[in-house]
This record gives sequence, structure tokens and C-alpha cells, in this order.
Amino acid sequence: MTSNVAIVTGGSRGIGRACSLQLAKAGYTVVVNYASNAEAADWVVREIEAAGGKAVAVRADVAHESDILALFAEADRLGTLKVLINNAGVASRISRFEAMPVERLTRVIGINLMGSVLCAREAVKRMSTTSGGTGGAIVNLSSAAAVHGAPGHAIDYAMTKGAIDVFTIGLGREVA
Repeated sequence: MTSNVAIVTGGSRGIGRACSLQLAKAGYTVVVNYASNAEAADWVVREIEAAGGKAVAVRADVAHESDILALFAEADRLGTLKVLINNAGVASRISRFEAMPVERLTRVIGINLMGSVLCAREAVKRMSTTSGGTGGAIVNLSSAAAVHGAPGHAIDYAMTKGAIDVFTIGLGREVA
């Protein structure tokens, strides 16, 4: 029997860690994605295994398509993808908009927006019944910053979360 798999981007800490633990408790094999903190990801895997669940930590920077493809290839080896939690995200230090360098904007957009979009694309390829899949769920995490805009603080972060809200509506209407 094939295992039902869940990918949690940014799954090693905070909300991602909580999602990873709950999905394992629900019986999913969990792919705990992380970008840099292998120790934290390995800790979550050990917690899941100690409770009798199955998990694997996979390093992938969701700002890079090649890393995303490798992340999903690893999930494919474990079973049938049923859940994607798009949790990975970054916010930089407090800054006014005019002081934000292009490198910061590129990084925040790459991880928070493009990472979620590309991960969702790969999940839809696997889950969509029109592509031979058996269905599943994609959860895109957003923020209240999408509504209030985070002026004088993190407009770049707020912008990506607003885009995630619109993307989620469109994607849901297209594939649900």
C-alpha cells in the first residue's frame, strides 16, 4: 500500500513545525522542508518518529525551481502526494519602502510568492484528477499584512501575502 504524503515548506519551525506534527499524527508521511537549519528539521523528524510517524527532512530553497523539483521528486519516492502546506516565508528587518534594495525585494518575492506558486504548480501536477491524480489539498499561508500593507515596516512582505491571497482564490476556482 502506498503512503499518503504531505509536504510542509518551512516545516522545521513555528507554524510549519506545528503543521508537520499534526499531519504526522493524522497518518501522513511528512516531508519536512527546510532551507538552512538542518538541525531544526531533523528535530521535527525525530519528534514525528518518536510518536510512531514517518517523516524525512529535505533541504530545498523554494526560491529556486531546481530545489523545488528535487523536493517533489523526493516526495514522489515516498508515496502519493495528498497535501502541500505552503508555509515557507521570510520577512526582512523593518524598513521603509524607499530604502529596500532590489536584492531584498527579489529574495522576499522569490521565497514568499514564487516559491508558493511553483510548489503549488508541482502539487497540482500530481494531485489533479484531470492529470490522473486522486485529489488533495493545498494550503497557502498568508498574513494580516496582506490587508493592512505593513507601511513603514515591511511593504514587500505584505505585497507577497496579498498576491498569495489572490493566487489562492484563482487556483482554488481553477482546480477545486
